[in-house]
Amino acid sequence: MTLLDDFIGWYFKENPLRAALLGADGYDHTLGDFTEAAFTARERAAERWLERLSAERAPGETVDDEIDRELVLSHLRGSVASARWPEWRRDPAPYVNGIFAALFTPFQQRLKPEAELVESAVARLAEVPAVLAACRANLDPDLAADLLIARGLGQARTARRFLTETVPGLVADPVLRARLAAAAEPAAAAFDDFVVFLSGFTAGGTWRMGEELYSTLLREREMLGYGAAELHEKGRRAWDEIDARMREVAPRVGSGEWGENWRAAMESLMDDHPETLEDMRAEYEAETLRARDFVRDRGLVTFPEGEECQVLPSPEFQRPILAVASYLAPPPLSASRSGVFYVPFTPEDFTPEQVRQRLRTNCRAQMPSIAVHEAYPGHHWHLGWMAGNPRKARKIFRTPYFTEGWALYVEGMLHEQGYFDTPATELAHLDCRIFRAARMVVDTALHCGDMTIEEAETFMATKASLSPGTAKGEVNRYCAWPTQAPSYLTGALEIRRIRDDYAGDLRKFHDQIAGNGGLPLGLARRTVIPG
Repeated sequence: MTLLDDFIGWYFKENPLRAALLGADGYDHTLGDFTEAAFTARERAAERWLERLSAERAPGETVDDEIDRELVLSHLRGSVASARWPEWRRDPAPYVNGIFAALFTPFQQRLKPEAELVESAVARLAEVPAVLAACRANLDPDLAADLLIARGLGQARTARRFLTETVPGLVADPVLRARLAAAAEPAAAAFDDFVVFLSGFTAGGTWRMGEELYSTLLREREMLGYGAAELHEKGRRAWDEIDARMREVAPRVGSGEWGENWRAAMESLMDDHPETLEDMRAEYEAETLRARDFVRDRGLVTFPEGEECQVLPSPEFQRPILAVASYLAPPPLSASRSGVFYVPFTPEDFTPEQVRQRLRTNCRAQMPSIAVHEAYPGHHWHLGWMAGNPRKARKIFRTPYFTEGWALYVEGMLHEQGYFDTPATELAHLDCRIFRAARMVVDTALHCGDMTIEEAETFMATKASLSPGTAKGEVNRYCAWPTQAPSYLTGALEIRRIRDDYAGDLRKFHDQIAGNGGLPLGLARRTVIPG
């Protein structure tokens, strides 16, 4: 056993839910310890692991060993820095999201017999009241922000139906279904009380991370070599460059009546959308298959054996907080290569106009870019392919600056290959890209105190083709998840820069850099360009 193996063993023991979702055996009957004592003990232990792994090198360490160790160190540096901004004291999300994922994902992935899945779910349901009690004890009114509490409340309100109807509804056997529904009732009652608690919770803190910690995470966790101010300026420059390209394409859309006004051209394209949410899902499914065929026919990547991508409605518990498409990967420590592209359905209480706006922001011109991003050769291909890497650390630890960067990079690569073959789909592809540039600008400005929520919503609704409702949902997400939103275009630009320096064919580059996981980009470069 190496020191790195020891660390992974500790990490799984302290994070059993994460271990189970990764596909590790023996961790699927508990949610873990969410008490204050457990969180603080993990924070202190992370400091000690960082010190040990920084100081000790295994005899005969190879280049791959060094990359693994640097990957884990980047994770630990991020954890230690983030302890200054303790999410578990500020936000219900670590508790609520953990519960929902633990109970829903195993039934979605179906890696074990149904009876075993039910046994695990029953054991976890029994722990739900204790997890919610820990959340109530841990949330600090002086640190928590109203916006984060409101997001948690929106999710918590979906819990009773989710636990007592949705999850049992995934079970085919009537006896097992009844057992699961009965076990869910005490957990649902605990959520009912939790809704009352959050409804009356007075929060006096801020969601703004601040420039110092934001920049620290960019440099030490993401290994980017620059901070928030430079990232902000990169976003502004990228926006200007993409804006110029879109003004060139816009006159070719329709009969050209929009001239260089790409925003007006995109507004017209958004009127061509599926009629219903289910129609949207079906059309995304067809587009996903088209993207797969295109990528395979051109030999752009090597496909993993047995891969499959389902296209399904987004889970109910995600709908109040996520307004865009998402992806559920196969557990990388398992043999499964079956993933799920979730189409962004709306909450049940949305008005017909709100549903229409969601459909408009998933118009037919945009669907090719989104299917490429989420499925082929974006998240689904990448995360299935990297699961074949024999190095365990690379299956466990990854950064969105690579994974989301990869998905946006391949959108651009397929544009080069001619996939977006009409002015409408080309403009929509560029719109998806300028949207990510706007995220770089807005996320940094929000968390460094340079932009209000209202200004950010206006920016996203006018500098990208988002409806006001979708822009509101997007900005709400940025406030709750600092540093994630800029990862898309930042990573795409860095991966393209690495490719420009690479000597070899395109397929080999894609297989090699993506097959090494979701590394911080400085490490990713070392997997394809030695020295």
